[in-house]
Amino acid sequence: MQLVENLKPHLAKNNIIFAQSLGLCPALAVSNTGLNAFVMGLLTLLVLVLSSSLISMIRSFVPHQARIPIFIVVIAGFVSLVDLFMQGYFYEQYKLIGLFIPLIVVNCAILASAETMASKSDLITSFVQSTLAGVGFTFAITLIGLLREILGSLSVFGFKLIELNGILIFMTPAGAFLALGIILAIINAFKERENDY
Repeated sequence: MQLVENLKPHLAKNNIIFAQSLGLCPALAVSNTGLNAFVMGLLTLLVLVLSSSLISMIRSFVPHQARIPIFIVVIAGFVSLVDLFMQGYFYEQYKLIGLFIPLIVVNCAILASAETMASKSDLITSFVQSTLAGVGFTFAITLIGLLREILGSLSVFGFKLIELNGILIFMTPAGAFLALGIILAIINAFKERENDY
């Protein structure tokens, strides 16, 4: 029960994408289908947890002036491992999103987590917080991808709901901004209703 309470703020109120507007590049570029978005979310979650945990362990040895370059090297190392893993074991999926995997290195969400939380917290705190943030990121990017897929091709995770064409603009890059705008409008409407009560 406590885990659910800790996770809830990361799904909307303090979500990396919806509240902090970090990591928008993969959220908008890769989210043309629910599956692509979900896989990118999982990869980002993995890199976020591993890099935050390692940074937390080495934080006392990192000179303050060199912390950002060292954090980027740590993140880049884990991204390279994830990239090779996808090439080796999930090549078909890699062909669809592989171009964007190296961009995880410069994902502001991961660097912000390293700078604001992992570099100042112990291992367990870093692990838990980065896992919660990563789950929130995966939820957000998958939600964007599913909305685009449902409206754009009338399918869910590749399974066609109706044999008709959807609103094709949602399958274009502009559709990513529209989907994000729709979700943010719904979240803001709920926030306003909560404030009224």
